Amino acid sequence: MSGSQLRRITVLGQEVRVSIRGGTDGGRPLVICNGIGASLDLLEPFVDALDPAIEVIRFDVPGVGGSPAPSVPYRFGTLAHWLGRMLDHLAYDEVDILGISWGGGLAQQFALQNPSRCERLILVSTSTGMLMVPASPRTLSKMATPRRYRDPDYAASVAAHLYGGRMRREPELVKSLLYKDSRVGARRGYLLQLAAGMGWTSLPFLPLIRQPTLLLAGTDDPLIPLVNARMMQRLMPRATLHTYDDGHLGLVTQAHELAPVIARFLRNPN
Repeated sequence: MSGSQLRRITVLGQEVRVSIRGGTDGGRPLVICNGIGASLDLLEPFVDALDPAIEVIRFDVPGVGGSPAPSVPYRFGTLAHWLGRMLDHLAYDEVDILGISWGGGLAQQFALQNPSRCERLILVSTSTGMLMVPASPRTLSKMATPRRYRDPDYAASVAAHLYGGRMRREPELVKSLLYKDSRVGARRGYLLQLAAGMGWTSLPFLPLIRQPTLLLAGTDDPLIPLVNARMMQRLMPRATLHTYDDGHLGLVTQAHELAPVIARFLRNPN
C-alpha cells in the first residue's frame, strides 16, 4: 500500500486491522467505512487518487478482511460506539467520515451519535437502510451470500446485475477489483454485517444530522437506486447531491473523477 501503514490494534477486546495514510496539511483525517464484505484494500484506488495532503484512516470491520470475527453480534449503534473508541485509541478527536454502501449506514449512525466529533459526512452509494426504495428481488437475492467475494467467476457472472454502470460493459473487471490485494473474512463475519442492518433505518433521524453532507450516487446502481439519494438530500438539512454516470462501485471505477469532488468538499470552509 503506497503511503499507508498497516497496524493491528485491540479496541474493547476486539482486534482490528487498520490502515493509516499520513497527510501533509495537518487537517482532520478522513475515516472510511467500507461496504458489506469488503476489506479496506478494495478502496485503495480511491485513496491513491485522493489528494495526498488528506490523512486517511481505513479499517476492517470485525469479521471482514484482516479483522477476526467478534465474539458476539453487533448493531450499527454498538459498532458506531466501537468506532469512536478506536479513534480514541488512535488519538484522533474530530474527523470526517466517508461511508460507502453498508458503511454508509455506519457513517450515518456515527454522525448522529457523535455530532461534535464528526465534522463532515460523505455518503456514497448508500441509503436509509430498511426503509428505502429497494433493489429488485433478483438483485437482492445475490446479496444474501458472500460468494461473490470468494468465487471470481461467479462475481463476474453477477457483476452487471449487482453493480451496474461500467460492470455492464466490463464484468470481468470485477475480478481485479474484488480480488487484487484483497482479503475476505469468514462467512460468519458477512452474516454478522447483514444482521447488523436488519431492522435499522436512518429515515426518522436524518433531519437531525446537521453536518455538511455530500451524497454521491451513480445513475445506474442496481443495489441502491438513485431515488434513495434524492430522498436523503431532501431530508438532510445540509446535504448536497453529486451524481455520476456509473454504478455501485463508482468510487473505485471513477476514482480519478470523484476523488477531486470529495477533496473540494472536505476543504470547503462553509
